Parts: sequence; C-alpha cells; structure tokens
Amino acid sequence: MTVHDTRFACSAKDARLPAPASDHFLDGLATNRLAKRLVVFTPSGSTVDALIDGVRRDIANVSGPESVKRVISFNPDCLWGIARKSRYDAGNPVAEGLVAFLMLNAKGLDRLACGTFDAGEPDLTLLASQNEKPAGIYVWALHARGQLAGGIPLVFEKISTPLYADVDLYAKPVTVDGRRFLEALGFRPAAIVAGIFAPHLQVFPRVREPTTPILPSYDSYRRTTNRRAIGVTIARSFEDLSRVVAVRSAVYLSEQECPYEEEFDGNDLSATHLIGYVGNEPAACLRVRYFADFVKMERLAVRREFRQTRLAFKVVRAGIELCRAKGYRKIYGHSQKRLLNFWSRFGFRPFEGSREFVFSDFDYIEVALDITPHPQAIAIGVDPYIMIRPEGRWHVPGILERSAIRPITRPSASRSTERAVAAPVNPRREKIRA
Repeated sequence: MTVHDTRFACSAKDARLPAPASDHFLDGLATNRLAKRLVVFTPSGSTVDALIDGVRRDIANVSGPESVKRVISFNPDCLWGIARKSRYDAGNPVAEGLVAFLMLNAKGLDRLACGTFDAGEPDLTLLASQNEKPAGIYVWALHARGQLAGGIPLVFEKISTPLYADVDLYAKPVTVDGRRFLEALGFRPAAIVAGIFAPHLQVFPRVREPTTPILPSYDSYRRTTNRRAIGVTIARSFEDLSRVVAVRSAVYLSEQECPYEEEFDGNDLSATHLIGYVGNEPAACLRVRYFADFVKMERLAVRREFRQTRLAFKVVRAGIELCRAKGYRKIYGHSQKRLLNFWSRFGFRPFEGSREFVFSDFDYIEVALDITPHPQAIAIGVDPYIMIRPEGRWHVPGILERSAIRPITRPSASRSTERAVAAPVNPRREKIRA
C-alpha cells in the first residue's frame, strides 16, 4: 500500500542533487543534504497510533495499529517515521510520515509472488526476524507528503546494512501517484520472483544484474558489441524510417523487382514500423497498420545475408506482441502463397471466405490470426502518462513525465494575457462596439 500526493514531484526535484551517473533515483540522491532537513527514526506506542490514523485518511483498508505493532514487535526494522528536523523533539518524537517494510522469508516471498500473501494481517511465520536475513523486502506502506518525500531515501539507507544490502525490494502500489513515485525511485514493473512472473509487483533490484534486463520483444534492441545479437525496436525517428526504406529497397526493389511506387504505396506514414537488428545492422523490418477492430501486418522484409538467422521469427513475434499491447484481438494479413507455411507457424490461417489475388507480380491469399490482448494493454483508463510515452516504450517513464517536475507556468497563456492587458484601447473601436 503506497500513497503520496502530487507535491512529491517538487520535493523530488529539490532532493535530486549532482551525483555520479546512476540507473536508480535512490542511488543518485545525496542523502547527507537531505539529513540536514529531515529525521528518520523508529516510532513506537502512541506515535504508531497517530501515524496509522494519518495514513487511513489517504489509504482505504490499511492495516490497524495493533497489526502494525505486532509486526514491529517481531522485527523493529519494519517501521520508520519521518519528521522535519525543525519540528523533531527527541523526548517526544512525532512522525509526520512513514515507510513500513515486511521482511519476508522464502515462504513469504513465494506467497507474495503468487498473490496469496495477506499484507493486511501479516502472518509472522512468513516474516524474517530482526537478525535474520530476509529473502525479499516488501514495501508495506509508504506515506510521505510534500517535502517529507525527501526522507524516503534516508529510510532506504537504513536497510542498506550488510544484512539487507543485497535483498531486492518489492512493492504493490495501490494509487497512481504511488506507482509513479516508485517508478521515479527506480522500481520496475512486472517482477520475476524465483522464476515466478508477478505482474502485480514492482521490483527494485539491489544487486545489478550481469545480464540485460528483460524487455518487451518489440523494444529489445540496444546498441551492442555482439555482432550476432538479435534485437527488435520500433521506428521513432526519420533516421529509423530511412533504415526501413533501405531494407525494403534491398529486398523488394532489388530482389523482387517491385516498382518503386508499388512498394512505397502511401501508407508508410500512417503505420508503425518494426526494425530488426543483427548486431547494430538494420537487417529486417515489418509494417503494422491499424483499423477499427483489427490490425494488418505487412511488408515483412529480411535482407538476404541475414536469412539464415532467426530474425524473421523474432520480428513477427514482436509484431504480434505489439498488437497485443495495443489491445487488439485479430491480426489480418496477405501471405504470398509460397510463404503460407511460414506464416502458419505463428497461427495465421486462411479463413472462411479468404480470397486469392495478385499484386506486384505475386499471388497472395488472405490470412488471419486471433490473439488475446495483453493483461496490461493500452486502453482508456490507464495512467495518462503511459499514453504519452514513446511508441512501444510504455514500460519506461518518458520525457514528458520528467517534465512534470517543473512548476506550472503556462508560458504562452501568460504572454497572451500580458499582451491583452498592455494593448492600448482604440477609442473608435470602443465607440463602434457601444
């Protein structure tokens, strides 16, 4: 359970200080400066009661004070209070915000991954004691408004002791602001816990993986020194479109002797293009066009020198996953009759009433594939920030989200108002209006 308000954006901006390059927000904060303004401590007794009352005003179905006290009696490292240093009294400490953890043992982590862990009334047999190394750390509650959000990295520093330093953190946000906040800290959506895919959890890996993190198949290309590595991405720039044109020119114009105007048919600027790479060389492409209740997959091209690889299969599968991510249930296509066996490997079949036809000197047949939308398909109702992320990169916070840390100034509207106020009055025009 997590909550905080939109004022976190401003406090996060204030908290981020120059630091060595880092993939994670938590790793890049200068906590020594934060500690000058904020205090974190272990609350107890009546402080816990007051804290839970404050959280209940923002989060429904939060655990009761007795449950929280039972957990922190078992492991005091589970609850940390945050207070402004200017208001902190060591003799009578009052917490203004909190971060609570559940130190899970192996059985507890397995329950969390499977979605059967009861975080409302935690079973102590599923938790690690204070001096026991946990299998995973669950962010149980996070409530820090405004400037208090800057104290959260201070709390995470408290669980960076040798006992906890290499234990991954997990969270299940219950508010949109909470999810954004965790992503800003460096949490990743859709955790994989001991081989169990847990799309309901976010994960913050404490130890950097030696391998590339799992990426969607349609966004798997990154520049590499491995000349045999295969990756797929989406064309997002004019330079990317030029790569698509180069691949299709080599295949269709040169090999198949297709006339230019028939190959570049006026549909390229209304479609999504996938590019397949071998190493850093653009080697294949695929076009996807969107209609009301189906998508059309077309213009698959693989350069001759790369046809002995699995690139064609990876590009098509990436295209199918892209369509699932967009929420479609049917993919339609035109298969050259000689390539029908290739498309059938993905489940494409001629359907009742399929027609055979000819264009650009080849014979084709209509095929279709029924698919199931992705569980997290893009649709009305998702976080609006996800909608405005770059095509195919909905799993990564985008540049427009980072722009949200700037204050609202409405520059063009403000200038228009200033011009209207400063504009001289035309007496003649005012007389005509009267």
